[in-house]
Amino acid sequence: MYEKDKSKLHELENIIDYKFRDISLLHIALTHSSYANEHGIESNERLEFLGDSVLGLTISDHLFRKYPHLSEGELTKMRSNIVSEYSLALVAKDINLGDYLMLGKGEERTGGRRRDSILADGVEAIIGAIYIDGDFYISMQVVLNLLQKQIDVVVKGTGVRDYKTELQEYIQKSSKEGVEYVTVEERGPDHAKLFIVNVLHRGVILGRGRGRSKKEAEQNAARAALNFLLSRE
Repeated sequence: MYEKDKSKLHELENIIDYKFRDISLLHIALTHSSYANEHGIESNERLEFLGDSVLGLTISDHLFRKYPHLSEGELTKMRSNIVSEYSLALVAKDINLGDYLMLGKGEERTGGRRRDSILADGVEAIIGAIYIDGDFYISMQVVLNLLQKQIDVVVKGTGVRDYKTELQEYIQKSSKEGVEYVTVEERGPDHAKLFIVNVLHRGVILGRGRGRSKKEAEQNAARAALNFLLSRE
């Protein structure tokens, strides 16, 4: 590991308020598969897989204990919004995570440092790295510190947007035809599925989204489509 890399890693440690015993874990957590493939090193995908589970359990535990009056359905909806790709990407942007990621040349050229999916995966990988470096309770505290703003937003009810409805209403202003959501890929084992969905209008792809459920992927696809359409106005 180069000394300049270590300097940036220590900088990020200060931002997330966690000091690694094994700094190489943070280095791996920041290594996107595109960079890893170019340099023949380990990517952050395994840490991302682990961090996703730590994140889900941490938020589930927090909501279960703090809101005993909420039903299973309400807790599930809140958790889904807090751990969504959109939410994690906001966390990543708050800590300027894009500046620290190691990306391959192709991802660099196409704006990978600002892509929500890459940013969200990076947050999960960091959580996985902290879990390995420390323990579950330490990683829980870091997760809650990093996501506190998103937790507060969702709890207050201001963090939940129905992008599918917004997109449908936008399209209906100029067209009588609706939109169609198509699942183009499913990745991972049954307990950790990742769905990739395209949203189309008149056969044209307007956006693509990823999510741990088809509903989340569709919402992310609708959000991407809205951003695309609004950027053209």
